[in-house]
Amino acid sequence: MNRGIAMRVRARQNQTGVSLVSAIFLIVVLAAIAAFSVRLGALQQQTVNANLRAAQAFHAAKSGIAWGAYRAVGAGWCGTTTLNLAEGGANGFAVAVSCVQTSHVEAGAAINVYTIYVLAEAGSYGGPDYVSRRMRAKVTDAG
Repeated sequence: MNRGIAMRVRARQNQTGVSLVSAIFLIVVLAAIAAFSVRLGALQQQTVNANLRAAQAFHAAKSGIAWGAYRAVGAGWCGTTTLNLAEGGANGFAVAVSCVQTSHVEAGAAINVYTIYVLAEAGSYGGPDYVSRRMRAKVTDAG
C-alpha cells in the first residue's frame, strides 16, 4: 500500500511543469493578439489621416480653380501665380494656378476660352505628411 501512495506522489511531481507551459503559451498568444490589435488600430488611424489630407488637398485645388476662373472671366487675367492658403482646413497649402487663354470666333463673336491648371501641395515632398492634388478646368466668357 505504501508503494501505491508513493507512485501517486511521484505522478503529481512529474505533472507540475505542465501548467507552467500552458500558462506561458497562453500569455504569448494573448500578447500576440494585443500587439496585432495595436498595429491594426494605428494603421486605421493612418488611413483616416491620409483620407483627411487628400480631401483637404482636393478642396484647396478647387479653391484655386474658383479663384482662377473668377480672375480670368471677371478681370481678363490669365497668368501664373501661387496662392498660400492660411485659413481653416486649407492652412499650409500652396496652390499654383496657371491659365492659358485661347480665342475663337463663333457666329461672328469673339469667345475667349481659359484653361486653368492648378496644383495644390502641402508638406515636404517624399515625407509622410506630403499631399498634392492636380486639377484642370475650362471656362469661357461666352454669354
